[in-house]
Amino acid sequence: MIPFNRASFHGNERSYMEQAITNGSISGNGAFTRKAEAALSELHNGAAALLTTSCTHALEMSARLLDLQPGDEIIVPSYTFVSTASAFMWNGARPVFADSRPDTLNIDPEDVARLITSRTKAICIVHYAGVGADPRVFADLAAHHGVRLIEDNAHGLGGSHNGQTLGTFGAMSTLSFHETKNLTCGEGGALIINDPSLVERAEILREKGTNRAKFLRGQVDKYTWVDIGSSWVMSDMLAAILTAQLERFDEIQVQRLHLWNRYQAELAEWAERSDVMLPQIPDESSQTAHMFHLRFGTLDRRDAFIAHMRDRGVQTVFHYQALHESPVGLSLRQDHACAVASNASHTLVRLPLFYDLSESDQQTVIDAAIAFPAESGNSGKS
Repeated sequence: MIPFNRASFHGNERSYMEQAITNGSISGNGAFTRKAEAALSELHNGAAALLTTSCTHALEMSARLLDLQPGDEIIVPSYTFVSTASAFMWNGARPVFADSRPDTLNIDPEDVARLITSRTKAICIVHYAGVGADPRVFADLAAHHGVRLIEDNAHGLGGSHNGQTLGTFGAMSTLSFHETKNLTCGEGGALIINDPSLVERAEILREKGTNRAKFLRGQVDKYTWVDIGSSWVMSDMLAAILTAQLERFDEIQVQRLHLWNRYQAELAEWAERSDVMLPQIPDESSQTAHMFHLRFGTLDRRDAFIAHMRDRGVQTVFHYQALHESPVGLSLRQDHACAVASNASHTLVRLPLFYDLSESDQQTVIDAAIAFPAESGNSGKS
């Protein structure tokens, strides 16, 4: 079976882990943490980078930094992972779900503009599949209404929009290093802070509410409890793996883009003939090849394709289920349709895409996809 994803470790991951053990300090804020954070800062124009135990925890940190209160609202896409919404509910804030654009599946700025009220405190956008969600429009919209912009950039490390790096438009952005991401350390994330006024408190929140970060830098002779926080610091063992992955970042991206472009080129004719929608990349977006997805006309066709590929030894998977239709989403009683998000939940499927996917295995995937029969009587797109 050709898997949907497989993590790649071909650099210094093992030797760096051994170094971390030899150094005798495998908890957070060690030597590899500093190296990885410096590399991430450089990728984000010098913004502060704080490694976290997950992207979810980075989002939770961003929520705490906003000082959200019960009754506050934050606008999020319905078509996203649950963390984009749940992270902001711990302090009593209410997520408000916006629909997606039909081309990129990114959050729709026109829909967001309609949803802003006096209760709105922030907008959280997701750069779906590593394609920029028109972040300049959202940055201007947030500034106009006096609310904060957060970028959930779990898919978009290294991407850009009109030449500006994704993750540098909002007050904060978050990253994921889960095993399904372009770079991975198994589980992990990062909070990128573009607003310098938030950095000191972010360090405190991440260190269980203490000023330990100042102590480690020699700025205080002891550390103490100064705020409400949690344990969101990544182990230096995982940071060692991430450091090795960051060293190979350009190499990994080149290979993933090669695989992505091959799918796009070799499936184009079949997709046109079969009424299947391939990814849409706006001219202003430099995408990250995080995923290659197909969209079918119906749920039945999508599910039939998954079964067809499985029978031919290829694992394909669907993606998000629209949050406004989930049990928690329904409990929020939002009277606002997100039709594009609902449709994507029922029609989208992702193909295998990972660094070690061989040319021959990718050809197997392509051949299997092209062999999927068109619907009876279907003569192609009109």
